[in-house]
Amino acid sequence: MVIERAYWLAWSQISGIGPVLLKRIHQHFKTLEGAWKASTTDLKMVEGLGKQLLSAIAEKRAQLEPEKFLQQHLEKNPNFWTPADPEYPRLLWEIPSPPPVLYYRGQVNLEENQGITPTIAIVGTRHPTEHGRRWTHKITATLAQHGFTVVSGMAAGIDGQAHRTCIQTGGRTLAVLGTGIDVVYPSSHRQLHQQIQQQGLVLSEYAVGTRVDRSNFPARNRIIAGLCRAILVMEAPQKSGSLITARYANEFGRDVYILPNSPEVEQAKGCLKLLHQGAEVIIEEEELLAGLGAIPKIDTEKQLSIFEQVSSKPTPQLEPQLAQVFEAVGIEATPFDLIVQQTGLSTGEVSGILLQLELLGIVSQLPGMRYQRV
Repeated sequence: MVIERAYWLAWSQISGIGPVLLKRIHQHFKTLEGAWKASTTDLKMVEGLGKQLLSAIAEKRAQLEPEKFLQQHLEKNPNFWTPADPEYPRLLWEIPSPPPVLYYRGQVNLEENQGITPTIAIVGTRHPTEHGRRWTHKITATLAQHGFTVVSGMAAGIDGQAHRTCIQTGGRTLAVLGTGIDVVYPSSHRQLHQQIQQQGLVLSEYAVGTRVDRSNFPARNRIIAGLCRAILVMEAPQKSGSLITARYANEFGRDVYILPNSPEVEQAKGCLKLLHQGAEVIIEEEELLAGLGAIPKIDTEKQLSIFEQVSSKPTPQLEPQLAQVFEAVGIEATPFDLIVQQTGLSTGEVSGILLQLELLGIVSQLPGMRYQRV
């Protein structure tokens, strides 16, 4: 899919076309090459493409030749995936806002990308207590020794502790950055940045050379949540960026765990608030492993790009509205609210259609008003 990946890259260059809208464009046209070559009249059929964006699309199409731009881009950015590539992480494609381009540096593990090797995020405050550091080390070491890949954001504090412990115990770790993969932030993590590349991957949706911009970090957190099947928030004050990661995790149907501490400890207040949103509590390592082990594995026969999946496993023949809802249900558990949001139908319509899909045996309901394909 060399040609198609050129169009994912090209579309990502259009100002105002974010990941959510780009996925919607792909769902409408089935390929981004087809969307790039579509008429303005056809593009107007996509919800969210107004006059201003259509003008921006026309301007960029006149300036840029996708295949030529891809070759130029590869000179400075040789390693990246788009959803057209079979290596693109399957769990990440399931979220509503998958990055159109995901840059990487380090050691690739295809089973990890396919969802066979379980990935767990460990995140938290940049200013942890001794309690937080000690338990982060303890939990990370346990997960690494049991074959889990640990994902974090390479920030100071809990993130750095998780990465370092994983490396020390011989485990595998992924760092998702809010900068280009070549930019180290904080600068004190230069050695850690190099070590992660030797035992895992450094990932970013930002091209090489992208400097620190604090507005990038909240968006980065959705990738951490999207890559993982569970998120562990070790310590987080009430305004911590880790709570953004937890919020995304809830939206994506991921499990959230928190490390408990006293309400008098500032670094624990954000975690304790997550309890009201259904987060599980980390009590001991064995219990945590049992909970994470209950997460169903993704069943995959071979490595496929999203386009090969469409051609080899077509959507069942369904009436238009049933097909629309079925497309919004992911391989992983998908929250009911997210299905409603993606389809644009009323809650009553979606509820009725989901029941029909259950009766057809192609969708199953899970606890917590979540659904997944059978």
